[in-house]
Amino acid sequence: MRSPHIPTISRRLAAGLLTLCLAVPAVPAQQAPEPASAAKAKQLVTARRHMVVAANPLAVQAGLDVLRQGGNAVDAAVAVQAVLGLAEPQSSGMAGGAFMLLAEPGGKLTTYDGREVAGAAVTPNLFIGADGKPMGFLDTLPQGRAVGVPGVVAMLAQAHAAHGKLPWAGLFKPAIDLADAGVPAWPRMVGVLTDWRRMLGKSADMNHVYYRDGAGPPALGERVPMPEQAVSLRLLAAAGPDAFYRGPIAKAIVTRLSQAAGDSGTPVLTLEDMANYRAVERDGICVPYRVWKVCGMAPPSAGGVAILQILGMLSQYDLRAMGKDDPKAWHLLMEASRRAHADREAHVGDPDKVAVPTRGLIDGGYIASRAAGIDPARAATGPVPPGEPPFRTGALFPAADGPDVPSTTHFSIVDDDGRMVSMTSSVEFAFGSGLIAGGFVLNNQMTDFTFVPTKDGKLVANAPAPGKRPRSSMAPTVVFDKDGRPVLAVGSPGGTAIIGYVAEALVAMLDWDLDPQAAVSLPILLNRNGATQIESSPAADGLASALAAMGHEVKRDAVNSGIHAIRITPTGIQGGADPRRDGVAMGD
Repeated sequence: MRSPHIPTISRRLAAGLLTLCLAVPAVPAQQAPEPASAAKAKQLVTARRHMVVAANPLAVQAGLDVLRQGGNAVDAAVAVQAVLGLAEPQSSGMAGGAFMLLAEPGGKLTTYDGREVAGAAVTPNLFIGADGKPMGFLDTLPQGRAVGVPGVVAMLAQAHAAHGKLPWAGLFKPAIDLADAGVPAWPRMVGVLTDWRRMLGKSADMNHVYYRDGAGPPALGERVPMPEQAVSLRLLAAAGPDAFYRGPIAKAIVTRLSQAAGDSGTPVLTLEDMANYRAVERDGICVPYRVWKVCGMAPPSAGGVAILQILGMLSQYDLRAMGKDDPKAWHLLMEASRRAHADREAHVGDPDKVAVPTRGLIDGGYIASRAAGIDPARAATGPVPPGEPPFRTGALFPAADGPDVPSTTHFSIVDDDGRMVSMTSSVEFAFGSGLIAGGFVLNNQMTDFTFVPTKDGKLVANAPAPGKRPRSSMAPTVVFDKDGRPVLAVGSPGGTAIIGYVAEALVAMLDWDLDPQAAVSLPILLNRNGATQIESSPAADGLASALAAMGHEVKRDAVNSGIHAIRITPTGIQGGADPRRDGVAMGD
């Protein structure tokens, strides 16, 4: 079934946007740095040839048009990300970072690390204030202290150079046309700008661009002019990544950060930092799960490792027989998640700067030993400690966490030849640092480092350092069948909750045979080595009571997921878009 074409923005679409308006509760930034949205029911989308699932219909349409022109999944990814930076700027953009997985028929997996990098002047005490105490999260933003060298442009350019079919320049046309015309304000953007105006409006850049020089946030469907970003997108289209890292855009970023630092500080990034940035092609990480091979992103993503650990622990149980309504199955998922999060905090950092025991963390014997600590009938009391994986070198790092906040986006793509892209992209906080240069919202990804660099006198794995990439929970994931064909692409925004969102979706599709839309619409349950968080949905009331009876400390919360999944079945392609965001699935 072909999804309906999205028409040009008009009064009719503006009226449609009003019906889509999502209620966004005011939540303290320290708890949920991009607010959760009320769910809106969505239907499964099917196709025969190709499909795109992303967080905004305009971005989906851009990617679908590229596929219709004969482009492949990587080409479409460039177009989708360029439009998302305009239509969903609170979550991602060209001045952020990303991880991409490319899965090809025959079992080939290529992964790209476009994570931001700390400038050469960064020290382990990046977020330690003059009083010797860690800074408050919001205090890191105004002077640009938290901005890292953006990686998404370099990553997309590297992937396109290796795999793209259509010319790079043409892939930016949808975004350029949108920037020229003005970006229609979508429900989630309007909700964030409205509910958090007191905080976001403190930024002069935000006040100028998104609050229209004090006029306030745009109305639903109203166009937001983006002339500066239109200029930058044309530069990117014509000159490629050099325009961003060595040309006018780099100069605009460094100049804006110098202005933000003022007389009281040193700019966090220099032109040399920008010019030295490199995306990294890394080896993917995979484990067998039932009859499939599940693959994820290696560190500095902690998400890939954690999801593979969770699945490895669950593989010892017959979740299919238990079914989606059995509290015992959810209990096992929560307890496996608890242990994966404990290992994440202790062992994962930038593998180019610290020794990360990735091989040991996903070793079958080690995972079995972690699973052996799970009581199938009773929740653990308090946080579980990290394990000691094999093949580890150097001293054991102390467990320490960082904010890893959830302003992020994910999209999944499959092209005519069966290639799949699973890509997660982020600017970190809602509208990143609140600073804008070259029309792009600048990230604040350095706050994904652990603020206090030492614990018990020892350096933590995720401490800030020059040239280092902060740990991330972003977890784009793909699944291959026994014949090496990619059959599933999935991922989500959500900070550390990404791990739970994606693991749950995988179990729902692989163990419980739910289609992608049903899987991403399930009530969300999370455990990050503490309380079990259960979505505030009547559909989860029974599970909440049952898990409480099994010893779980249950907390009911709004959810900030944005899970987007594509699955290839014998009867065609299926796509599901998270009902909690503005996204859609479309295909032919």
